[in-house]
Amino acid sequence: MTTAVHETKAGQEVTYLEAISQALDEEMTRDERVFLMGEDIGPYGGAFRITEGFQKKYGEWRVLDTPLAESGFVGAAIGAAMMGMRPVVEMQFADFISCAFDQITEVAAKNHYRWGAAVPLVIRAPFGGGVHGGPFHSECPEGWFFHSPGLKLVAPSTPYDAKGLLKAAIRDPNPVIYFEHKFLYRRLKAVLPVEDYIVPIGKADVKRPGTDISVITYGAMVHLALEAAAVMAKEGIEMEVLDLRTLIPLDREMIFESVRKTSKAIILHEDNKTGGIGAEISALLAEDCFDSLDGPVIRIAAPDTPVPFSTPLEEFFLPKTSDIVAAARKLAAY
Repeated sequence: MTTAVHETKAGQEVTYLEAISQALDEEMTRDERVFLMGEDIGPYGGAFRITEGFQKKYGEWRVLDTPLAESGFVGAAIGAAMMGMRPVVEMQFADFISCAFDQITEVAAKNHYRWGAAVPLVIRAPFGGGVHGGPFHSECPEGWFFHSPGLKLVAPSTPYDAKGLLKAAIRDPNPVIYFEHKFLYRRLKAVLPVEDYIVPIGKADVKRPGTDISVITYGAMVHLALEAAAVMAKEGIEMEVLDLRTLIPLDREMIFESVRKTSKAIILHEDNKTGGIGAEISALLAEDCFDSLDGPVIRIAAPDTPVPFSTPLEEFFLPKTSDIVAAARKLAAY
């Protein structure tokens, strides 16, 4: 059993995973109302070791191991939130969030609308493929909740955003689903500010400025978009990479500003294509930016199947840098 919470010194690089752990640790220290719930998050430290050492530091009443009953412990967390606590619930894998769908969409999302109740709940949802987890451990379920008024959805793509968005989510009075991409956990590193900071919910971020094509994306796909932008720059095409960071509420102003500047748009996400967030953004561009478009809005997403377990099939299933480059060349020539 490990006993140390993830700690780093000033100027030291941290991974995406460690940034999440730091945010939890700092918020638990700052606000005694913050507590954690989830499967195996206590002595074991969670499936991905994000809460390693937390139970020894904060005690069993603030780091609660739960039964394998997502509907039950999410319901308990909603009740605690309504009584003034600030629970952070961990879904071991985002796929399992479906077991708590009723509690999230019918209780947490609607309570403020029905009677003005604050529900300061955060649900951490490790999502996405690229780790060979198969159809039950690799899903991108953000589209399910995109249609549920009352929820906020965030999906950071960098260690800086991962820490800042989680701290903002914990301090928010609304229920927030925090989608953290498993593929990024140990693949990204950054030096984070020593001082306390948040990343505001509802604000997108231009990860690479450009003038010719806008790529609107989030999560792990941001890094594929940046790779494709580097390839296209060698061909004289400057692609702007817009990281949504927040899926609800969408930063429509930044989306429209980018597309009105470049006149061409690619929408990229890892979730299945049909009915995904890209479809809504495409509709928004058709309604509000039609006069600015010089080509069709192109969506790049996964096929409408479950995530394959087979490594070659998963690689085929997931969007690739080459897909973005091919779409960009098509748009550039349009």
